[in-house]
Amino acid sequence: MVKKKSKNTIKLKDAIAIGIGGMVGGGIFAVLGLAVSLAKGGTPVAFLFAGIIALFTAYSYSKLSLSFPDRGGTVRFVNEGFGRGIFSGGINNVLWISYIIMLSLYASAFGSYAPNLISITGSKAIDTHIFVSGVVLLATLINYYSLKVVGEIESLAVFIKLFILLAFAGIGIYGLFGNANISQLNPANWESPLQLLTGGMVIFVAYEGFELIANAVPDMENQKKNVPRAYFISVGFVVLLYIIIALVTVGSLSFDKIATAKDYVLAAAAKPMIGQIGFTIMTVAALISTFSAINATLYGGSRVSYELAEDHELPHSFTDQFWDKPIGLLITVILTLLTANFLNLESISTSGSAGFLLIFAVVNYVSFRKAKAINAIKTVSLIGALLSAIAFVVLIVQQTSSNFLGAAISVGIICICFIVEWFYKKEEPKDNQ
Repeated sequence: MVKKKSKNTIKLKDAIAIGIGGMVGGGIFAVLGLAVSLAKGGTPVAFLFAGIIALFTAYSYSKLSLSFPDRGGTVRFVNEGFGRGIFSGGINNVLWISYIIMLSLYASAFGSYAPNLISITGSKAIDTHIFVSGVVLLATLINYYSLKVVGEIESLAVFIKLFILLAFAGIGIYGLFGNANISQLNPANWESPLQLLTGGMVIFVAYEGFELIANAVPDMENQKKNVPRAYFISVGFVVLLYIIIALVTVGSLSFDKIATAKDYVLAAAAKPMIGQIGFTIMTVAALISTFSAINATLYGGSRVSYELAEDHELPHSFTDQFWDKPIGLLITVILTLLTANFLNLESISTSGSAGFLLIFAVVNYVSFRKAKAINAIKTVSLIGALLSAIAFVVLIVQQTSSNFLGAAISVGIICICFIVEWFYKKEEPKDNQ
């Protein structure tokens, strides 16, 4: 009997690219300035704190991915842990809304960097809201036109942004020697440990994206060997990259200049190294990265809403089609436009980080509960769950005093997700439950 050729097409390097591409999207361009404003000289430590939580969570994801390979990824894991009830439905709704918040973050970052490119050409300044809305609408058209184009854009963008960021890190480390601002990295310029932790949690969204590996596991080759490698190599690489970028940025620019260029600080940090061309190149990299992230996340977000509707955690009407695409794509776009245009960057970042910290706390807890069945070390999963939960609480409490709007929106979104799920389950026909 002739053995059929395996349909698995995703190799280890492809899975690593998915993880790195998911994390190194628009997040680092959007939140680096915010991180410095919160942690000052301790910004690299803040990124390390957030990275440690990401690494523990990657462990749980790797174990769950091997035991429950499914294109639903996080949605499947939550349902495996808690069944298809109000709690799992509420958490999965938070996941969908968190993707919308991430889209808003990327769009806001695009809107912050784009005017710099216009000013370079000498053109008249354009309202950032035009850029924010325009890039979302352009990505929407591409998603409706062809998913193949979405994939091609993402593949090219991953290569470009990684090449530019690695060059920035390499040149930056070399340029730190002799730079007067390197003294800003001295522990004397660090904020308090609690503030460093808060800073790391506010910008935790920069690590969101590695969980997308879970959606690709059913198509991966040699899953037992490659799944854990994909998670740890991609997360470990990004943690190191972010720490180096934070070191270079804080060591290259004074705090005053970082505060002035808060929304486009990576471009500003590149300018002292290689002049105006460095500023321009990093601005272009930011535009490419944020656009590709919007492009890919629009599709991912609409898929989550579709899967939730199929699992009876959202109304079945979310599986309806509009222009041959799930209606969830259109709803995701509308909510993204509203969020990106009416919330400030810190509130968007806080809401996104809070959502994913809560989701990761739940996934880590599922790994802990099912440790024996999935062959996981209970202690590691429990530490991941506790770290994520504690980070979530610290973030909300600290932001309540410094950014009440962001904290209120974060808690409000989570509560609404559960309330909506409760009402839906209450009204849902019995044969769907």
